[in-house]
Amino acid sequence: LPAPPARLPYVPRVPPLALLGKVTATTFALERPRCVFDGHAGASDAVWLAVAFANASATFRNPPSPADVPPYKQLHIARSYMTLETAAAAYSCSAPSSPVLRVGGDTACRDQGRQDPCNGPLPWPGPYRVKFLLMGCRGPKAETRWSEPILLRTAVSPSTIDPVPTRRGRDLVVIASILASLGAALATTVLGALGAKVWSSLCHQDLGTDAFTRRSYRTHHIPPAPPQPLSPGCRCSPPGLCRPQ
Repeated sequence: LPAPPARLPYVPRVPPLALLGKVTATTFALERPRCVFDGHAGASDAVWLAVAFANASATFRNPPSPADVPPYKQLHIARSYMTLETAAAAYSCSAPSSPVLRVGGDTACRDQGRQDPCNGPLPWPGPYRVKFLLMGCRGPKAETRWSEPILLRTAVSPSTIDPVPTRRGRDLVVIASILASLGAALATTVLGALGAKVWSSLCHQDLGTDAFTRRSYRTHHIPPAPPQPLSPGCRCSPPGLCRPQ
């Protein structure tokens, strides 16, 4: 009988630091297990990731050979699968590589009919538990511990969104409206005061000697003209008849 795989103390985990898209509705990120398999891996060995529902991880059985690896498409039946087959050398201490792995990142897996393992999107929120398994040609050689349960995000149904704003939101809208009205009134007052000041300064400016000053004339205050004396050369004795003096 083959020897049981070595139990490694490493526990897979989601990166604790802030990371964009660390956990989504169909994927999650894992720290890359560097330096974990040194001393156990051979040149031809590979590291797999076992993914199982949290309540099915206790009954998971390591496959006896790479040909018996449970595929992604049987997740809904077997409650587990294996993915992310990677050469063990990529996890060594000296290997330059990305510090993060993404589980569920291959959207093309849903359309593939082949039997080989695939890193497809996770169809349910979970929770899930994962472990890394070092496998050689004759079967498992070493394995890590299972992770803590990993729960994916759940999308909010549009029917659960309240279209009416909350009381706090309504209060904020009212306050914002009042402040906007007060700001408009203050701006109008300031502009009116500035306009009056400018107009007053223009009216009191010296317009120069060429300016025309309008005066009011009232003709009924002018006294009547005195009668003009007749010419001494003639005298009218009935009206219309004149004779020389």
